[in-house]
Amino acid sequence: MALSQTDLTRIALDITSGLAHRDRFTRLLDTVRANLHCDAAALLTFHGHYFTPLAIDGLNEDVLGRRFILNEHPRLEAIARAGDIVRFPADSELADPYDGLIPNQTGALKVHACIGLPLFADEQLIGAVTIDAFNPLQFDQFSNTELRSLSAIAAASLSNALLVEKLERMALNSHSTHVQEKSPNLDHDAEIIGNSPQMQSLNREIEVVAHSDLNVLILGETGTGKELVAQAIHQKSSRQHKPLVYLNCAALPESVAESELFGHIKGAFTGAISHRSGKFEMADKGTLFLDEIGELPLTLQAKLLRVLQYGDIQKVGDDRSLKVDVRIIAATNKDLKTEVLAGRFRADLYHRLSVFPLLVPPLREREQDITLLSGFFAERYRQKLGMKQLNFSPSSLILLNQYTWPGNVRELEHAIHRATVLARVSAQDGCCTIAPQHFDLPFKQSPSETSVSASLSVNDTQLHPLEGVSLAQATDTFQRDYIQQVLSVHNGNWAASARALGLDPGNLHRLAKRLRLK
Repeated sequence: MALSQTDLTRIALDITSGLAHRDRFTRLLDTVRANLHCDAAALLTFHGHYFTPLAIDGLNEDVLGRRFILNEHPRLEAIARAGDIVRFPADSELADPYDGLIPNQTGALKVHACIGLPLFADEQLIGAVTIDAFNPLQFDQFSNTELRSLSAIAAASLSNALLVEKLERMALNSHSTHVQEKSPNLDHDAEIIGNSPQMQSLNREIEVVAHSDLNVLILGETGTGKELVAQAIHQKSSRQHKPLVYLNCAALPESVAESELFGHIKGAFTGAISHRSGKFEMADKGTLFLDEIGELPLTLQAKLLRVLQYGDIQKVGDDRSLKVDVRIIAATNKDLKTEVLAGRFRADLYHRLSVFPLLVPPLREREQDITLLSGFFAERYRQKLGMKQLNFSPSSLILLNQYTWPGNVRELEHAIHRATVLARVSAQDGCCTIAPQHFDLPFKQSPSETSVSASLSVNDTQLHPLEGVSLAQATDTFQRDYIQQVLSVHNGNWAASARALGLDPGNLHRLAKRLRLK
């Protein structure tokens, strides 16, 4: 059945209702899937050389964390360059970016029917909607005119959302006399991944402080991503086109620490065979990131305080002072208040640095971001290792979400990197799946794919193969019964049931609708 004018009007009204952007995008895809009868859909935003998923329907949850670089994904590159609707033939040799990323499917299942709808605002590409189906003829009934109308509605919704975000940033930065647009050449690897309330709050605080010149103290456990927060602050500031200079205070020998910070002149000490600029001089007009500031020796703390107070430095061996304009961002995994009380850190320096403290939450407090981060790192290492396809088995994602991650995001990244290398050994045609046995972690439960399957198995006496009942029908029946059991255990609480099942709540609701549980 083709899209009627009534259908298009309803879609337009649905996505312009008073909803948050993420909910609006989810509703858009729900409506697209219902009207086009596709098996999967995604709304992507464009960032110059890669696409970022904003909302997905019918795809694995880790897709939201993936970043699809154009030169790695030829279909998405074709959509970005086409300027109009793109219909890929069922026998297209171009790899589909979503192959292997369809939930509740087994084997080397590939998407057959695929259409890309590029989204434009003021003749600039801002995103795309992709729709996929297993039936090669699924979209033949829809004309390009109908699909262009749908594309225009989606483009308007995305454009409005981006405009609102821009206006919100301008409102936050209205106190600043000089606000610059984000540099178009920023590395997407510096992106902070996470949709949890804790990370949304952190991102808002970053937006607020970035456009000031306040010193920032970033607090958090090892491996939480404090360096990424420092990069984000610098990239969003008016100093973004000036240097961001990094110095690890923990790896700084005291004998050369002063020279590293402030520089030296020729002959200042044995081995000083030439003039040298210090980190402060290198960061002039930019930002100096002092990582592990809690490890800085007390003697240097006093000299650092002078720079913060008066804005001038003195090179080792030089009597002259040099004025510098440097913003300080410091980070530590220590409790500096305790260090001050113990006499290991100067109280006056602490108060100078902690004008605007930011706390980066540990991964165990933002569990709903684990799947997104897993997808992000999987796509990164798929690209680096030259693999065609890399995905997770359902039980491997369950296990990743059960672990407490004492090493935080850094530990998760290393675990996925190692698992990818191990999984690649058994890859076929450049496609591989990460399974629980590829991880070497002390999980709370189910150390292997076998034990996960065993814990869910039914009694042999209950298995009665029926003529004419397909595997898909049997799987649906099992899923329906199992979800009902979990719901019963959790007194009908869908959120608690989603956590127990290792599913995103939105995906559980959609699965329940498909299984006619709702």
